[in-house]
Amino acid sequence: MKCPVCGEDCVNEAHELIDSMPSIFSPCPDCSSRILDKNIPPPPEGYRKPCRCGKRFIDEVYAHLYALLVNEGVFSGKEPLKAVGTPLVHPGFHMTSPPYLPENSLVLLSSPVEKKVAARMIQEVPEIRAVIKYESFTPGVVDPDLALPPKSYDLLAGCDIRANIFSSRAGSVVLYQQQSKIHIEFPRWRNPKIDAVEREVLRANPDWFVDAFCGVGKLGLVGARMGIAHVVMNDAWYAAAFWAAYNTLVNREFLEVEDVRILADYGKMSEAPVARKPKLIAETEGEQDIRVYQGDFRELHTLLPAEPVLAALDIFEKRDPAASAAALQVWREHVIGEAFIP
Repeated sequence: MKCPVCGEDCVNEAHELIDSMPSIFSPCPDCSSRILDKNIPPPPEGYRKPCRCGKRFIDEVYAHLYALLVNEGVFSGKEPLKAVGTPLVHPGFHMTSPPYLPENSLVLLSSPVEKKVAARMIQEVPEIRAVIKYESFTPGVVDPDLALPPKSYDLLAGCDIRANIFSSRAGSVVLYQQQSKIHIEFPRWRNPKIDAVEREVLRANPDWFVDAFCGVGKLGLVGARMGIAHVVMNDAWYAAAFWAAYNTLVNREFLEVEDVRILADYGKMSEAPVARKPKLIAETEGEQDIRVYQGDFRELHTLLPAEPVLAALDIFEKRDPAASAAALQVWREHVIGEAFIP
């Protein structure tokens, strides 16, 4: 599938990524590994090259990156190995052991790296897929009232499209995203938010399910995989809404749909990154009615039916009881049915 960011073949069908999980990060019989202490510099003898199978243990990849940073004068050689940055593998899923990385499988979030060094990383370290300038904020909407400008990380080199694979009772959900525009989330052995959605859906058996702060579509698509007839996903942040739409397309083989129509262009959406009045980004044709909107959740009621819906409000401020209560109150003033914060 064509990548919306770089135009290349960066995107796979959902089943292709799911089928790759048992082997993609597993070693061959000839692979070797050194577990390095991340709190000190790597050994002076340097790094090992990839195995003949094309994979390399993640610590060796980090040792290679570290040597490059020393060579470029970014590191003195006294920094700990973990100072290289945060690794995000593609695809991401729950793993019980460190990965052996094939080519083009690692997105690196790094604070000390600049564009020149990032370009060299892409050229010389085969496992690197993209390098992102890490900052101490969460990408996306930073203000619940949508008054302040949103924030994004800077993509320094490569293509930062990567996928996570989340498990659910109904089956796996593949979620692509542009990592510089979306907050970091990595699949664990269980996901409390997915558990909450499954519990509420099984209890309520709704005809309508709304994921009002959908991000890239995780909870909405879990609801869709559970067979709910009408699913609405919504997010005010353009990158979240677009990737929720795109992920509906990626996962369409698991849904009761004949077609997924994406009605918005990613580049044009970035020109108005935050929307208040909800606008339709994608819709499906088939037995399941799935729609994705970009807009303020407080305006979404104007597009919902006058019948009960089950709504998940996955707000960022859920640790603030007052913010959670306020969001639920606003929703319940306008929408019939039940709402919960997963």
